[in-house]
Amino acid sequence: MLRKLPKLPVMCISQQLKAVGMKTMKQHSPLMIDIAGTQLNAVDKKRLRHPLVGGLILFGRNWESRAQLTALCASIKRLRPDLLIAVDHEGGRVQRFRNDGFVHLPPMRALGEMFVAAPRAGRQAGPLAASRAALACGHVMGAQLRACGVDMSFAPVLDLDYGASSVIGNRAFSDDARTVSLLAQSLIQGMAQTGLAHCAKHFPGHGYARADSHLAVPVDKRSLRSMLAKDAAPYATLDLVLQAVMPAHVVYPKIDSLPAGFSAIWLQKVLRQNLGFSGAIFSDDLSMAGARQVQGREISVSQAVLAALQAGCDMALLCNQSLVGKSGDSPLDTVLAELSLAQDTGLYKPEANSHTRRLALLPEVPSLAWEGMLQSLAYQRAVAALP
Repeated sequence: MLRKLPKLPVMCISQQLKAVGMKTMKQHSPLMIDIAGTQLNAVDKKRLRHPLVGGLILFGRNWESRAQLTALCASIKRLRPDLLIAVDHEGGRVQRFRNDGFVHLPPMRALGEMFVAAPRAGRQAGPLAASRAALACGHVMGAQLRACGVDMSFAPVLDLDYGASSVIGNRAFSDDARTVSLLAQSLIQGMAQTGLAHCAKHFPGHGYARADSHLAVPVDKRSLRSMLAKDAAPYATLDLVLQAVMPAHVVYPKIDSLPAGFSAIWLQKVLRQNLGFSGAIFSDDLSMAGARQVQGREISVSQAVLAALQAGCDMALLCNQSLVGKSGDSPLDTVLAELSLAQDTGLYKPEANSHTRRLALLPEVPSLAWEGMLQSLAYQRAVAALP
């Protein structure tokens, strides 16, 4: 007997964009911001309607339940269908939603350990088993997030685990670039099966530097040749599948005195020209203390946003700024006003393809609702294949 197919949403995002008229959305919207609560208030709506805002990043404070998250995402899309809704959902210690049906995915190191482990009775191990498990993780991650209305996850982590960086640690698959590349490709494939966009991070590599970029400016003194042969190798290997990349808040003084996220050498010459990357580039969180230390001086959030965009980022990420100040007098409002001024005066000119790169990350096919997802044979098989 045929099972009744689950109902799908009436329109996918691309159809909604056509319905509202693409001509109203031709201006690039380079800012991804946050909100403070579990639903939109008047201030949130005003900011999200701003033409320079192109996305929203979610945090644990924006979560109460699946129903609430689904309603929140739906309200954002009603406000502006083109807004990109993203979240840090890697698995392990970096996963914002962990209950009410969400599977707590393992840290990526567990997949790397499976990759090199020898198979034995009662335990699947080895490259094929690990690759299948990674695909399952990506599929479950994508199916669950898309069912709630999320468009993108800032994953996978492509950093190599040298044992030096506490901020990376078990978020990395492995210390071997080939293992990282193969497992990341499988994870990305699983995400793509569900329509969830991805963003690989932290280019060209954060695993060797010890300092936590949330607090200080990490420095990696290795040469460009060494970086390309090791840490940046996964970006070259995965050039055919990567949709988006996030640069590291790390200084590589043998290449540039600026952090990679502010460096046209890294973003335009190495990533775009040498490695041929054509997708979207997202800055890491520009509100972090380490992100605003440039050549020995502290710059403002607005200056950091402008520096990232001028260096070659398509999107500038601002986290937790909705929690600072009051409406009309917060860092977020200051950035919106100052970036508008920079655009009006010609100090900021969006790169010609940035708008298209952002829109390309929006889902092109409808997602299954949660109940339909649970009935999906592909989802059931993916859950059964989790490590």
